[in-house]
Amino acid sequence: MIAELVGQLPPEGTQRAIGYPSLFLLVALGALVPVVPTGAVVSSAGVVAFHQSTPFASLSVFLVAAAAALAGDAALYWLGRRGVTSRGGSRWLAALRARAAPDRLERAQEKLRRHRVPVLVLSRLVPAGRIPVMLACLLARMPPARFVRGDVPAVLAWTATYQLIGVAGGSLFPRPWQGVAAAVALALLVGAVPGAWRRVRRGWPGPGPGG
Repeated sequence: MIAELVGQLPPEGTQRAIGYPSLFLLVALGALVPVVPTGAVVSSAGVVAFHQSTPFASLSVFLVAAAAALAGDAALYWLGRRGVTSRGGSRWLAALRARAAPDRLERAQEKLRRHRVPVLVLSRLVPAGRIPVMLACLLARMPPARFVRGDVPAVLAWTATYQLIGVAGGSLFPRPWQGVAAAVALALLVGAVPGAWRRVRRGWPGPGPGG
């Protein structure tokens, strides 16, 4: 029965024709609104590509995911910039402010003043670091072209990181669905641990009078 079901699966060419546009849309949408765990999406695609016979599948996933992340970031920056230049602001700028904690925004602004563009690269690798840095760039009125140039290495590093998580999951398990489950769990864990650590640190009591 299982063999029959496997035999009914679409060929790899059909899977790619459906999967690449879906990957692009999900990653681009996740860059715009926080409803899609984009890291888990890229890791899952990395697992599927690892198990395909086409030698360029992994490279295609990397290029599609990186392009989608860059397109989503650029679109979000453009929407936020309209709010900065408009007297009445915009709902996109307000949404960015709501997603950036004041203390994280202040640190991002300080790092941006000191290091400029290299901060963009790190912002995508640090969970929840992308929005504060993007907002700091907006408030500093960084030109869109400069933001995009700095965002290119950022999305490349981010895509490579999460795709490697997928490759690790695909190499550890013989069946693609097992690798996808492991890669998704690891990607979500990578994104959740820093936030949990910050909440734990905020809950620790400060040093006493003799500390």
